[in-house]
Amino acid sequence: MKRSATIGLTALAPVSWGTTYAVTTEFLPPDRPLFTALMRALPAGLVLLALARVLPKGAWWWKSLVLGALNIGAFFPLLFVSAYRLPGGMAAVVGSVQPLFVVGLSALLLGRRPAGRTLATGVVAALGVSLVVLQGSGALDVTGLLAAVASTASMAAGTVLTKRWGRPDGVGPLALTGWQLTAGGLLIAPVAFLTEGAPPALDGPAVGGYLYLALANTAVAYWLWFRGIGRLTATQVAFLGPLSPLTAAVVGWVALGQALTAVQVAGMALAFGATLAGQLGERARPSFSSSEKNGRKVSMDLTGHSLRR
Repeated sequence: MKRSATIGLTALAPVSWGTTYAVTTEFLPPDRPLFTALMRALPAGLVLLALARVLPKGAWWWKSLVLGALNIGAFFPLLFVSAYRLPGGMAAVVGSVQPLFVVGLSALLLGRRPAGRTLATGVVAALGVSLVVLQGSGALDVTGLLAAVASTASMAAGTVLTKRWGRPDGVGPLALTGWQLTAGGLLIAPVAFLTEGAPPALDGPAVGGYLYLALANTAVAYWLWFRGIGRLTATQVAFLGPLSPLTAAVVGWVALGQALTAVQVAGMALAFGATLAGQLGERARPSFSSSEKNGRKVSMDLTGHSLRR
């Protein structure tokens, strides 16, 4: 498959995540972020496990747990905590610097030296997202800010480690995604029940909303995301992340009647341009299995908008 087609399919993941805010506020029970995170991760993981019919072996048991914790189990709850506690789109602004986290971790773990253009592109992407989602002012909550930074670092580390470890021989991205979603969901479950109690009563729209989040927004989207990590560079994948808050802004404008200012439109153009620039000038390195790496010595919800009704 051509690289442009791979980039396009991978981009569908953050575009899908950009619809999370609208679905959550319009269809789901309010004030249940951890239960929502659980319903996104665990059912999706179990469905993919049933389809793949492959379980981890050997070191991939702990690797799947680590990746599931970074990409799902820690990322989802931290993201929702930051979205609830920070004003406006501040969580999205912090999340938009994820490409810079990935660039730094890629230098440490993958031996990829960051180019000056890449760093500049990351700054422009963050600036563009800031113009789109930052509205008004408000007191910054320290816990929310730390959660936003931690969620961004967690997803960035998961993206780079997914690239570094690749996949075991004979295992496709479907199984790898199922392992991570299941592991992440199992990590979220006890925290959700201890913190939020029993599951809420669900009406028809809520059931439909959770089905959408679990299947299209998580199972399919994360399969495309991890598939893209295997075929593109970690930096290329990370630079697709700003499409999530941009999609959220467009959905809010089209479906929820939220106005877009000229400054926001300019910010969207900046962020989208940086996303395109982030795909240029890098060539993906093949993703080897663990055994191949040793033999050859070969060394990113999410909108950030507040989830309140």
